[in-house]
Amino acid sequence: MLSPRCLAFIGLFIAAITLMPGVAQAKAGTIGERLAVCVRRDAPGLSAGKMLAAPVGFDCRTPQRHFGPGDYWVVSRALDVELQDVRRTVRVCSVWQQRMTLYARFADGTTLRIPVDQHAATRNLQLGAIIQLYLPQHPAKLQRLLWHVQGSANVRGIILAPRVATAIEAASSNMVMAAIYAGFAGVCAALLLYNFALARALQHAFLRYYCLMMVGMLLYTLSSSGALAWLLPGIENNLRLRINYVVLAATGIAALFFLRHFFEEGVIPRALDRVILLACGVMLVPTLLVATVAPWQMQVLDRAYSLAFMALIMMSVPMIVCAWRKRSQFLSMFAIAWATPVILATARAAHGLGLLSYSFWLDNSTILSMALEALLSSLAIAYRILLITRERDAAREQEVVARMLADADPLTGLMNRRSFLRDAIGRVGDQQLLLVDLDNFKRVNDTIGHDGGDDVLRVVARCLRGAAPNALVARIGGEEFAIVSAAGGALDAKDVLAQLRTAHMPFDLTVTASVGACIGPLAREADWKAMYCAADRALFEAKAAGRDRVRQAIPSIFAVPVAA
Repeated sequence: MLSPRCLAFIGLFIAAITLMPGVAQAKAGTIGERLAVCVRRDAPGLSAGKMLAAPVGFDCRTPQRHFGPGDYWVVSRALDVELQDVRRTVRVCSVWQQRMTLYARFADGTTLRIPVDQHAATRNLQLGAIIQLYLPQHPAKLQRLLWHVQGSANVRGIILAPRVATAIEAASSNMVMAAIYAGFAGVCAALLLYNFALARALQHAFLRYYCLMMVGMLLYTLSSSGALAWLLPGIENNLRLRINYVVLAATGIAALFFLRHFFEEGVIPRALDRVILLACGVMLVPTLLVATVAPWQMQVLDRAYSLAFMALIMMSVPMIVCAWRKRSQFLSMFAIAWATPVILATARAAHGLGLLSYSFWLDNSTILSMALEALLSSLAIAYRILLITRERDAAREQEVVARMLADADPLTGLMNRRSFLRDAIGRVGDQQLLLVDLDNFKRVNDTIGHDGGDDVLRVVARCLRGAAPNALVARIGGEEFAIVSAAGGALDAKDVLAQLRTAHMPFDLTVTASVGACIGPLAREADWKAMYCAADRALFEAKAAGRDRVRQAIPSIFAVPVAA
């Protein structure tokens, strides 16, 4: 579990990220003087001259989205804006519409007309997905603005968040928004590269889905910010909005699959798996319809899209419940990483359903929430990788211990016959093999019992390790031991025997041993068999000669005994 200090740091980090838009709001996004507007549905016989001369029949109280799709006239309240010394811009948020024409009426009776089709909207799109139109400097004051909107889907509004701002304010907004989007994109790109490397190395499914989520976030940031229009100035603005819908849905689905695979195996039941797949399928239906048939029934499709996205978000609730019931060790990090993004995404979906009024930062909260989620999910991934590393280290330690137990004689701790032969056969150069067999060991067991006999074997094992610290020492039979060492620095078998004679045995018993020695190659298994046969014959001769002595032979049919 995370320490209180770590949790406090993460909480401060979340607060700082969440408050960042509030700091930037004064200099970015919806800057300038806010304009109050009124709406009138278009009808035959209406013209800009008539609307500007006598703006009657306009509705100033009904929320714009209640009017439904169609063609509209939107007029501002009376203005008194100086344009002679300061160049100003008219800024509106980008919404789904076929064409928009802006009319500016000046105090001297002059009317300026600025047509904006799909391509012109793209050319005038600023960061934050704001369409910005420049008003020329004029000696007379600006009195009123009028928009003629054709083919409005009216999903968020007809003319959304209209404002008049100076050119300096507009440039400042672009700089601040560029810093914000670049920061988010940089974080996403860094996390993508880092987790892609982890995904290639660790082959965990949740890392692959995290990388897909990062790619979706980068694409969504590119399209929703308006930067895509700068890269592709020939793209239609409505096509950019279609891309927004598709990329956001794909990112949400990737995020859901990341969550699904983030927890341990067995935390998410199969029934919930099927519900998750169903939620993803439901999300795809309105997404594909928006991408193919919009603006037909655009309001219905957008509402269905928002509901499906809300369902996608709500799938995190049963996953949290399952993780809590299964006592998942990743639940705390999951809650920290996804609490704020889920809240912001829910508020964004509620805005899409008309439950919350428009806000520039709420409309752009998707990027904020996803960037925040990406950062905190990266912490969650790092925490899980830490636990995986600990589990792997523990497994490796257990494997080493198991391998040592499999290679060691359980009574004496020396190498067993299998591990001894594995390390002995294949050694380069001539080797010396000593076969050590305790004399009259049955008498030892009969005298002090088998437990006492085991103690004797342990003492003998310690003596052999001490006498041959750089050699391979193994227990290859009941009371038979083997030692292999390089022939160049040959171990003196008489010294080994001398240490056994002086060893303090249990119950002050006198225990002796006979040793058969042989020198020769051990490159192959056949060499081992020859060496063993020769040393065994020498050992038999030592036993026959009265025990407690050494006999040496060569690996041939002839053995040359040497008296101790």
